[in-house]
Amino acid sequence: MGESSALARYLAEFIGTYLLVFTVGCNVLDPGAGPWAATSIACVLMVSIYAMAATSGANFNPAVSMALGVSGKLPLIEMAIYIVVQLIAGIFAGFSYYGLFGTVFNLQPGKVGSIQFGWWEALLIEVLYTFMLCFVVLNVATARKNDGNQYFGLAIGFVIIAGGYAGGPVSGGCFNPAVAFGIDVASAGIGFGWGFAYLGFEMIGAGLASLAFRLVRPDEFYGDPTYGLGQKLFAEFLGTYFLVVTVGLNVLNGGVSAVWSIAASLMCMIYALGSVSGAHFNPAVTFAIVCAGRKKIEMKEACLYVVTQIFAGIVGAFTYAAVYHGRTFFLLPNKADGYDWGDVAVGEIVFTFVLCYVVLCVATTVPPGPREPHSRDMFGLAIGSCVTVGGFAVGPCGSGCLNPAVAIGVASSAIMSGGIFVNSLAYVLLELVGAALAAAAFHVTHASEYKLVQY
Repeated sequence: MGESSALARYLAEFIGTYLLVFTVGCNVLDPGAGPWAATSIACVLMVSIYAMAATSGANFNPAVSMALGVSGKLPLIEMAIYIVVQLIAGIFAGFSYYGLFGTVFNLQPGKVGSIQFGWWEALLIEVLYTFMLCFVVLNVATARKNDGNQYFGLAIGFVIIAGGYAGGPVSGGCFNPAVAFGIDVASAGIGFGWGFAYLGFEMIGAGLASLAFRLVRPDEFYGDPTYGLGQKLFAEFLGTYFLVVTVGLNVLNGGVSAVWSIAASLMCMIYALGSVSGAHFNPAVTFAIVCAGRKKIEMKEACLYVVTQIFAGIVGAFTYAAVYHGRTFFLLPNKADGYDWGDVAVGEIVFTFVLCYVVLCVATTVPPGPREPHSRDMFGLAIGSCVTVGGFAVGPCGSGCLNPAVAIGVASSAIMSGGIFVNSLAYVLLELVGAALAAAAFHVTHASEYKLVQY
C-alpha cells in the first residue's frame, strides 16, 4: 500500500481529533451519559484509530504527536503540522457541541466531596495519564517487537477508560491539548486560560513518556535486540505503579466504574510491556510462574520482580494519597453488609486463582503448530478481564484485591489514617494460596507443556 498524501493525512487527523473532542463535549453535557461517559470517549478514540491508522498514524493528540516526534517516529515538520491541525479540529469541535447543546462547560480542576483540587493535583493527573497514553502508543504502535499486532487500537483507546474514571474527577481527564483547547476556547465567555496550563502538563507527560520508552526499549535506538534486567524491572515498576495509582484514585472518588477502569489500566500496560518483562505487575503472578516451572523465569529475577512490584505499589499508593490530601482507605472485610474474613478468603483465593491460571494459559504456553506471531492478540484483554470478573464478583465483600503489591501498597499508605498494616499480610497469604493452586491446576491441564522442556 502506498503512502498517503499530505491532504489525506491531515484530513484524517482533523476528522479523528474532531470526533474525539465532540464526543467529549457531548458526554459531559448530556446528563444521561453518567458512568458511561469515559467509555464512550475511549471507544470513539479506539474506532477512529482502527479506521485511520493506515492513513495518518491516528495521533489525534498533540501530546502523542510530540512523543512520536521526539522519539524519532514522526518527522518534526510533520509533527508540527499535525499539532496545528489537531488544535484547530479541537476548537471546531468545541463550537460544534456548543451549537448542539446551546451551553458549554469550563476547563478547570474538579471537586470530590470536601476536597477542592488545584493546579498541582491537576498537574499530577494530567502528567501521569498523558504519560501512560503516550507510552502505550509508543510501545504498541511503534515498537518493532510489537510489529503486526491487532490490539494497538484497543490498548490506546482503553487508556482513556483507565485515566478518565480514575483522574477525571480531579482534573477533568483531558490528557490531550486538543481536548483542553477545544473546551477552553468554546467556554471563553465564562472563563479562559486553563487550556495553556493543561497544555504544559500534557506536554511534560509526553516528554517523560518518550524518555521512558527510550529507557525500556533500547533496541529501538541502539540496535541491541535483547532486554536486560534493568529494562525488565523498569517495566515491572511502571505497570505495577499505574495499576495501584488507578486502584486508589477510583476507590477514593467513589466512582461506580472503578473495576472497569482498574482492569483497563492492567490490560493497556500488559500490551505495552508484555514483550519486555512479561508484564507480571503482581507478585502472585510471578509466584505462579515460578511454581509452574518450565524455566520461564530464573529465581533471582523472580525475587527482584517481586521487590520491584511491591516498591511500585507503595509509591503508587502514596501518589494517590497525595492527590487526595492524605486521604486513604483500608483493606478489610465489609462487615457492614455481613461479610467476614472467611468471605474475603474465598474471594481472594478463587479469583487470584483465576487471574494466575489465565496468565499461565494465555501468556506462557507454547502455541501448538505453526502460528502467526500475533495469533494470540487477546492475551492482554483476557488477563485484564480477570480483574473485571473478580472485582465485580467479590469486591462488595471487601475482596477483589488479587495482588500483593496492591495489598501492601494500600496498607502502607493507610497507616497515615490509622490503618493496620498486618491486614495486608492476610490478603497476601490468601493470594499466594490462589497462585499456588493455579500453578498446580496448570500442571494437570497443560501436561504437554512439560514434555517440551529439557531439564
